[in-house]
Amino acid sequence: MDLTDQYDTVIIGGGPAGLTAALSLTRYRHRTLVIESPAPPRNAASRGVHGLIGLEGATPAELRSRAWEELGRYGLAQRLDATVGEVTPLNGDGFHVRADDGTTVWARNVILATGVIDQHPDGVEGFAACWGRTVIHCPFCIGEENADRTWALVSDEPLYLGMAATAFRAWTGDAIAIAPPSLPGADELRRSLREQGSDLVQGEITRLHHTDGDLHAVELADGTRLERQTLLWPQPQQQVPLVERLAAQHGLALSDGYVTVDEGRQTSIPGLYAAGDLTGKTWEQGAVPAVTAGSAAADAIHFARLA
Repeated sequence: MDLTDQYDTVIIGGGPAGLTAALSLTRYRHRTLVIESPAPPRNAASRGVHGLIGLEGATPAELRSRAWEELGRYGLAQRLDATVGEVTPLNGDGFHVRADDGTTVWARNVILATGVIDQHPDGVEGFAACWGRTVIHCPFCIGEENADRTWALVSDEPLYLGMAATAFRAWTGDAIAIAPPSLPGADELRRSLREQGSDLVQGEITRLHHTDGDLHAVELADGTRLERQTLLWPQPQQQVPLVERLAAQHGLALSDGYVTVDEGRQTSIPGLYAAGDLTGKTWEQGAVPAVTAGSAAADAIHFARLA
């Protein structure tokens, strides 16, 4: 692939946030490079993206294919399949961006659209097969696809578990809470949930019984088996190594582990923007917020250029 060595903007990440930014910048006639890791994306397990008008149910692969077809009409965006190892600020004179294949380019601006890494639990048999299908992190993303099933909320946060009885009735009339044995205030929470027609079960999950990712039971360490069809089980998240290095080496500001941005999606490093899941907690993540953020970052970059 022939790459020039200078771009108006380099976008790191080719999901909804990064590709939306690329399309907006292309229409502003900015020369753009999108660098996308060849590793499977975080949403690879998803059977369809939801909430994007005209693209309801499109798979992540279909969404990317459609985006690059649209970007190809303009001829100003290039793509590089590689992992970015370094982004080096040049004291107000843009950035050097180095990929692991040896490619190094200069960019006036950089947009981080890397997403985050979900830290899946160790030793839970069947988790990987069910993840993104019947073990879900966000009811707003695929609650509809799990409607009219028996649910369980899995967490060690009492306030969250206390929502089991009522918060998800749009999708299920049968939801319980599953918590570790050490959960503080468990007796009071169990009483409250039972009064509302739900329950709290304590134990460590060791196995998910499923058929091709379709969950039907949860097994605990003591052998208890709970007949459940969907788990709402948010996972801890961490930033990708590139973002962690930017924080450690260049002072990129984080808040509660997520990248801090202003209204224009600019980070604490001038000229470095961030859009997508890396800037917001689980309930702020998803395709629609990512698209909105990618567009906002592109707008801010272009308007700054006009100033």
